[in-house]
Amino acid sequence: MRVIAGAFRGKKLSAPLDMVTRPTSDRVKEALFSILASRIDFTGIRVLDICAGTGALGIEALSRGAGFCCFVESDRTVAALLEKNIMAVNSKNNAEIVTMDAVKGVKSIAGRGVNFDLVFFDPPYDSDLYARIPESLDAGELLSSGAILVAECSARKPLPELFGRLKRIDRRVYGETALELFAREE
Repeated sequence: MRVIAGAFRGKKLSAPLDMVTRPTSDRVKEALFSILASRIDFTGIRVLDICAGTGALGIEALSRGAGFCCFVESDRTVAALLEKNIMAVNSKNNAEIVTMDAVKGVKSIAGRGVNFDLVFFDPPYDSDLYARIPESLDAGELLSSGAILVAECSARKPLPELFGRLKRIDRRVYGETALELFAREE
């Protein structure tokens, strides 16, 4: 696993040896960031990476110019690995790790009154978080105007057209993985 482009291009990231996480493959990550690059300018944006795992998506955004990324990861062992990856790309000052359950983490962050321009959401495919996180995002007004949410899910189980107050604007399938992009309905 490596950083694809930007300031940290080519930097290798650590991943757990077991299957506690399911890191996004380099192929899917490269496709995702090509899609995003046509829709947003990464310069200085605020990113939220929910169910961050190794942090590969948030770190890729930082590499491409994002100003800050908040990573939410419930597994303490994986969060320690995530911290190692953040240190490996010298982004300690541009990153925060919130080590708690995804829903509680999002609610905690919402209580701070901050918002984000880009949100990555990659829970285990069989998780009930797909039903719970949109509500948490809406309740906290965590999304800035024009924000994009990227949900990674099973290609066999498309997410609803509406994800909370967000409407699907794109869906791409890469083998068993689907990337679904959502934006707030205006």
